[in-house]
Amino acid sequence: MRITSTNAAFLMLGPVAFFVLFFLAPFSVLVGESFMRPDGGWTLANYTAVLGDAYYWGALLNTLLIAFWVSVVCFLLGYPLAYYTIFHARSVWVRRLIYVLLVTPLFTSNIVRAFGWIVILGRRGIVNESLLSIGLIETPLDILYSKLSIITGLAYILLPVMVLSVCSVLQGVDRSLIEAARDLGARPSRAFLAVTFPLSLPGVVAGSIIVFALSVSAYVIPSILSGGREMVTPILIFQQYTATFRPDIGATLSVVLLAVTLLLIGAYLLIFERRVRMAG
Repeated sequence: MRITSTNAAFLMLGPVAFFVLFFLAPFSVLVGESFMRPDGGWTLANYTAVLGDAYYWGALLNTLLIAFWVSVVCFLLGYPLAYYTIFHARSVWVRRLIYVLLVTPLFTSNIVRAFGWIVILGRRGIVNESLLSIGLIETPLDILYSKLSIITGLAYILLPVMVLSVCSVLQGVDRSLIEAARDLGARPSRAFLAVTFPLSLPGVVAGSIIVFALSVSAYVIPSILSGGREMVTPILIFQQYTATFRPDIGATLSVVLLAVTLLLIGAYLLIFERRVRMAG
């Protein structure tokens, strides 16, 4: 059956309607609310207050820094696992087991997993008790309720996203190109750096963007594992809506966070495209 342009447009009606109803419409309301005064009327004072406050900027920079390190950790842990799964796990059952182990934690609530990390990283948790028992430390480390604990919790949750994104691209890598590089005298490490890794970059870019975006917008993990010591923008937004009852400031923070995130992702993609053109 041949799909005509009319049929294609008809098939797109559902996704477009879903996007408009559940993203554009709520986002338009959010943008409009960010220009509203508490007593009604339009104003730019909300953006002036947010952009001129060093506290809000500090929370935003902290949010972006945490998201950056989460992306780095997910890449450093996820890429080797994806590479092993595709190129070294010969058995189909081994691959399936790896995928199952990756996906299974996703069926558990983020709240449950966050409290699990409290048990692991606490002063009397598994990590500190293990280090104390083997004599590496004399007093428990303050791992919990820090930036490290937030990064650890988010990386654990988002690691499957990176692994599956890279795996989907590595599966399509032509093995003959790697074999050709080896036949020409390239060492395995050289063949990896010259052939495999460049061809897998689209998966790395896609995975890192998804991980970064989800880390920036994360609320549950930072709110539980920060213990009130680390402030991120999603927590501030929640506080503006529920504690200080300033939905106008909360909406403004949401718009600013989204705008900065999109700018950073756009710059990241632009740099990647330029490097691809230069390499080509």
